[in-house]
Amino acid sequence: MVIAVASQKGGVGKTTTSISLAAGLAHRGKKVLLIDIDSQANSSKVLLNDYPQLNANQSIYITIIERQPLPVRPSNIANLDIVPSHILLSDTDVKLTTAIDHREARLKTQLQIIRARYDYVIVDCPPALSWLTINAFTASDKVLVPVAPGYFELDSIVQIGKTIQEVRQYFNPAIELTGLLYTMSDPTVNAKTSLSVLRQTYTGTVLKTIIPRNTDIRDAHFHKQDIFTFAPESKSAQAYKRLLVELFNL
Repeated sequence: MVIAVASQKGGVGKTTTSISLAAGLAHRGKKVLLIDIDSQANSSKVLLNDYPQLNANQSIYITIIERQPLPVRPSNIANLDIVPSHILLSDTDVKLTTAIDHREARLKTQLQIIRARYDYVIVDCPPALSWLTINAFTASDKVLVPVAPGYFELDSIVQIGKTIQEVRQYFNPAIELTGLLYTMSDPTVNAKTSLSVLRQTYTGTVLKTIIPRNTDIRDAHFHKQDIFTFAPESKSAQAYKRLLVELFNL
């Protein structure tokens, strides 16, 4: 199964969710590949101790721009491989806009060659509905959308929903929305109201699992660890364990 973790907005826990899902599956003995297609490369920085030494040719940049095989590397977690990103990926949208040869399927073409090696593939998407995101959706079976408390989040869900529909129509008829994941929740009135509105607006689409706002996640990433290794009893770790059960029955 290939799952894209995507949101049009930044700061909603997209990369945290990508790392936590990939690490959680790997800790349960599944063979997992995380593809970092976000030019900020935050997943890569957490999961690769030697990331500062990597150049663009050792990242997904060569797959998207030069249509080369995916540069898979072992991460610092057993059973988890990663295709790292690079800051130069931020220029790819301009280059893909002028491309005429399957610009939407460059990730899918190369992923098809190796996906049988893995039980799960997680794609950490950029916080924008760009050609990089379209590449991720074209290659994926499902899309998981993290949503944080706030007034403007509903608009971003509408836009990402339209993108999924367009990708389904033109590039990948099998793609499905696996659900909306409410993240960064806290005891404030704003958070409770946002969740209520979200559930009323998208009945049956919002996942039961709620991810709390928790400093342990930030600290775990600072130490280049996943939350299950760094603070297995934390509220965030317990929440992501519930998400693994809800999504994968694990």
